[in-house]
Amino acid sequence: MSTTRTCFPDRRRRLVTLACLLFGSAPAAQAQVVLVPSSPQIGSSNPITAEPPVSRPHTQPCVVQLFQSLRFADFTPKVFAYAPPAGCPGPWARVVLSADFTVTAGRQFDRTAAFYLGHANIYYGTTAEPRATLSPSWHVERDVTDLTPIFESAETGEANIGNFVGVSGGVTYDGIIYASAALEFYPASDAQRAPRTPDLVVPVNGPGGDAGTLGSSTSQITQTLTLPTNVERAYLDVIAQSQSNDEFWYFCVPSDQATNLESCGNTPFRETEVTLDGQPAGVAPVYPWIYTGGIDPYLWEPIPGVQTLDFRPYRVDLTPFAAVLADGNPHVLGISVYNVDSYFLATANLLLYTDHGARRVTGGLLSSTLSAAPAPVVAEHIQVNPSGPTYTGNISVSSRREFAISGYVDTSHGRVQTTFEQTVSFLNRQEFDVSPSTDIQNVQQATTVDSRVSTRDGSTVSTREQHFSYPLRIDFSFVVNADGSQTQTTTSEQGDSEQGDLVRESASGGSQVHDSSLENEVRATDTLNFDAAGNFLGPSGSMTTQRYRSQDSSGGCYSRTLKAQAKKLVSVSDGSGCPH
Repeated sequence: MSTTRTCFPDRRRRLVTLACLLFGSAPAAQAQVVLVPSSPQIGSSNPITAEPPVSRPHTQPCVVQLFQSLRFADFTPKVFAYAPPAGCPGPWARVVLSADFTVTAGRQFDRTAAFYLGHANIYYGTTAEPRATLSPSWHVERDVTDLTPIFESAETGEANIGNFVGVSGGVTYDGIIYASAALEFYPASDAQRAPRTPDLVVPVNGPGGDAGTLGSSTSQITQTLTLPTNVERAYLDVIAQSQSNDEFWYFCVPSDQATNLESCGNTPFRETEVTLDGQPAGVAPVYPWIYTGGIDPYLWEPIPGVQTLDFRPYRVDLTPFAAVLADGNPHVLGISVYNVDSYFLATANLLLYTDHGARRVTGGLLSSTLSAAPAPVVAEHIQVNPSGPTYTGNISVSSRREFAISGYVDTSHGRVQTTFEQTVSFLNRQEFDVSPSTDIQNVQQATTVDSRVSTRDGSTVSTREQHFSYPLRIDFSFVVNADGSQTQTTTSEQGDSEQGDLVRESASGGSQVHDSSLENEVRATDTLNFDAAGNFLGPSGSMTTQRYRSQDSSGGCYSRTLKAQAKKLVSVSDGSGCPH
């Protein structure tokens, strides 16, 4: 699958990437993937993020190379073979996926990149766009320890980066993508013990075994499950990626205004819905990813948007349904996206923990107040001046869901009751000034999720709280000046804020508390300049800043700030806000 776009010379298709207009073409050359240096290079235009590498144990890892310098110049997935590391049996203290990418200099769009092993997704993200004089290389890594079950036996894998190379519409696309990937297995030791990992991972994908296509609110990807009869905990890690008309879903408007405001329809509200046997089982917010070709490619060079090169799955807690999943009957798990215009891709992994002391558990679902669909509130305040015509005003869309789901399982270690409570809030407000000579569209969006899981296991009670916030603000202005020249100015503020608290209590009154937090923010601004004939004159005022900070109650803290100007990294600052 690939992010697909078409080049539109009409300025009114403002949110389509401008790579076909802005980025010159150069002959594509063979390239080997190189590891991006861990230290940011001042003056470089190579993609760089402030996010930290995955923390690793001090043991020597066993490395399994999944593939090396695979060439992506078409839409055929590349198949590879995997075997567990010889002489390095699990359980492992940590498993890390490490991947490196390069795109040859030339003209190319950003593309969707996904790796699968046994059809389970182990990586999902997008690629960086090249220029005539820039062949971007970058490195990503993620902790995949929770996917341990799929690494314990030989599997067939698939690397899927659909990439068009050739001539389309008179435009030559010649940027070729290369990728390498490896798994690092860190043996457990006395200092770093192996964590409890899921006992089974079940992929949930489309009919092709990879991300499925969702073309409307009624579209679903489904997986029929017949699971072990001793499941006691269940989680679904899901990614729903916007594509085509939905790529800029946060700029969409009610369908009755789509033509007037020259935008996508179905309002700017999207939400991933999870069902079990057709009944609502969970909700996942959609993160507003912006790809490196999004709106204005110079906004994201060299610092991409939040998670752009490495999407983070959202985990849906399905533990209240554990006894239902373990009853020995087939069940259908479904994933859809509310308000899809056209279209989304979705992939997920179901993570299951079983009772090691019993072959069968019993129990049931006690209660659920989760409704089948959200009920967003839309308020339109658009004034029309027929001369022009001109459309001004604002539109706001909001949604709020509060629900609780409770279930229990009778296990070999007693009855375990789990209650999951969640509040999901969404607000999108847009201001418009649209006329033949002015196109202004500003959006302020906030998505927040507040979750609380209470578990009673015998005399022990544990409570886990998580808070997510996905703020987004984009100010977009396209103006035709008096002399016919044109300017497009965009300012974007995109964030990811996460807080987690775990409290364990016992019957004797003792307790343990652990908390963690993460703040990731990218701010970018740029102006594109065109002459009266529509010829691109170049960007001006390009500036991007990323601030990343994470810490936890055990004393761990990481902080880095990156700043770029005129498409080059100009400064790196470490440690701000960390006591040590």
